[in-house]
Amino acid sequence: MKKPFFNRTEAGKFLAENLSAYVDRNDVLVLALPRGGVPVGVEVAKRLKAPLDVFVVRKLGLPDHLDLAMGAIATGGVRVTNRDVVEGWQIPEMVIDAVAAQEQEELARRERGYRGDLPPHEVKGKTVILVDDGIATGSTILAAVAGLRQLEAGRIVVAAPVIAGSSYYRARRAADDVAAVIVPEEFYSIGQWYEDFSLITDDDVHELLARAKLVQPMAVQSTAR
Repeated sequence: MKKPFFNRTEAGKFLAENLSAYVDRNDVLVLALPRGGVPVGVEVAKRLKAPLDVFVVRKLGLPDHLDLAMGAIATGGVRVTNRDVVEGWQIPEMVIDAVAAQEQEELARRERGYRGDLPPHEVKGKTVILVDDGIATGSTILAAVAGLRQLEAGRIVVAAPVIAGSSYYRARRAADDVAAVIVPEEFYSIGQWYEDFSLITDDDVHELLARAKLVQPMAVQSTAR
């Protein structure tokens, strides 16, 4: 049975058609969540004639319970705390600080690999189209939305080719708008909607950004894990 999208590039083209209201606007910035969101974001930015950047989010997992997110950090010095988890588990601030410091190192390493020494785009007052290749639980995208609120983005639009039904409604409550091609109620994994859901490496991200003229092409060592 043929799947809805051949690959992320095709999915990005389909998604871009649902964002036509944002074409040729000088206040629009496309932010892609690496790694999988970047090839989608490239197509969206191209269609909207908007600048493209990456927005890196790192979850803060509770030591010994890494699947439990105490919060997240993101591009631009953002730190979001999950108060329900922190208060419910009585997590000391020093534990959050220690995990955040470790994740900040990884976030900085990834950003250097993606854009080199170039600073991130300014988001204050902008209409930000936040793009991923799919949204399952929505935890990362919601952390990104919260981070962009801290950075005073003017309007936040969550956009992905496929979004699980439950996550779509959570995203609508958190963001100003949500765009999707498919919103299925039955959702098992993002990859089930793609014929080609190949791994995207950090080198791939850098190359895509270079083609989009965000950064200059250069040789980088692979940092994929």
